[in-house]
Amino acid sequence: MKCMHCQGKMKRGKAPFEIGKNGYRLRLERIPAWICTQCGEIYFEQNEVDSIQRVIQAVDRQTEHLQATG
Repeated sequence: MKCMHCQGKMKRGKAPFEIGKNGYRLRLERIPAWICTQCGEIYFEQNEVDSIQRVIQAVDRQTEHLQATG
């Protein structure tokens, strides 16, 4: 697999994912990913993207609940 950014070689590893949204910041430290050995670009496969989206949706629901009761 080659990096879409620099055409470098991609290697399986673990990478962080971070998002700031709706008044919170979420950081997941070690998500399975493809990481470019040349430029460091990170690519998550669809399974990991789906899991990340489910976590974000759950945090969104809890954040809405906290804001509604607070």
